Amino acid sequence: MKAIVHVNQHHIKYNRKQDPRNNPSYKPVLTIKMGGKTYYADEVKFTGESKIIYSRDCPLSCGAEVYLQCDSKDLKLINPITYKEIVSDFR
Repeated sequence: MKAIVHVNQHHIKYNRKQDPRNNPSYKPVLTIKMGGKTYYADEVKFTGESKIIYSRDCPLSCGAEVYLQCDSKDLKLINPITYKEIVSDFR
């Protein structure tokens, strides 16, 4: 099964605006799509072959033009969370 990893610029911008002393809300900046599900993490380990793709003329549905592609069996997510978990942290 194919896995796609890209940097989520929206989460980076969000995190920059937060003051960690007064507002501990934080969003992981890596988006990982595999098996029809989306996960978020700050660290991903690649154990097998992978490739970085720049696709200006055919970006991902989220708009990412540069992303890493590999087989999901060659990917280890460190402390992944789902979008539902991110949203529930802000309520």
